[in-house]
Amino acid sequence: MKSDIPARTFEFAKRVVRLCQVLDEKPGVGRTLGKQLIRSGTSVGANVEEGQASQSQADFVSKYSIACKEARETLYWLRLLAETELVAPDRLQPLLQECHELIAILTTIIKKIRSKSE
Repeated sequence: MKSDIPARTFEFAKRVVRLCQVLDEKPGVGRTLGKQLIRSGTSVGANVEEGQASQSQADFVSKYSIACKEARETLYWLRLLAETELVAPDRLQPLLQECHELIAILTTIIKKIRSKSE
């Protein structure tokens, strides 16, 4: 599971980038929310990637914990975009589902590593 999470979070980031490109074309609130979303949505994979090169288990857990927090923030922005209908909720559903899954996977990895070190 650990080995495919970098690829999966990279693919997730690409999808977020594409969504933010659409949001950036619209003036106003959509563009502002898109800026928040691009930061958190791409940070998930960046922190996972950093975790792959961690120097210790504690460093690994730290990077993956940050990735999980960023995924939760991303979920917030995606939900806000859907609930306010700035983007059609049905269009966001696959991305929301993937975000939920990434949070669950990251949480599981973190818990397993922590339990091994106790």
